[in-house]
Amino acid sequence: MKKINIIKESSDFSKILNLGKRVRNNLYIIYYNDKEEKYHRFGLSVGKKISNKAVIRNKLKRRLKNIIDNNDLCYQKDKDYIIIMKESCKNSTYKELEDGFLNLMIKLKENNNEKK
Repeated sequence: MKKINIIKESSDFSKILNLGKRVRNNLYIIYYNDKEEKYHRFGLSVGKKISNKAVIRNKLKRRLKNIIDNNDLCYQKDKDYIIIMKESCKNSTYKELEDGFLNLMIKLKENNNEKK
């Protein structure tokens, strides 16, 4: 994931969480919001509820970043995304994580196409 595609500022996180829309399943909650720039950005959140060990949380973040990088074509270019991983992610395989994420992105696109 390129640095331009990462959300790090807490003010940006707060804005998207408070003003954005959301979709969710048993693995993730994805908040999204429109923006002016023509590139997408992601913010990742893996809470301590999942595990107290940073090694496990970082492993889940690396897997999610890899999923995001490998499926670059399914994102809308003018959106910001905040992805919150749920506790069920800890025991999931890479394939389950990928399928759950892609299903949510498809659902998100369908929601946006209905509103246009």
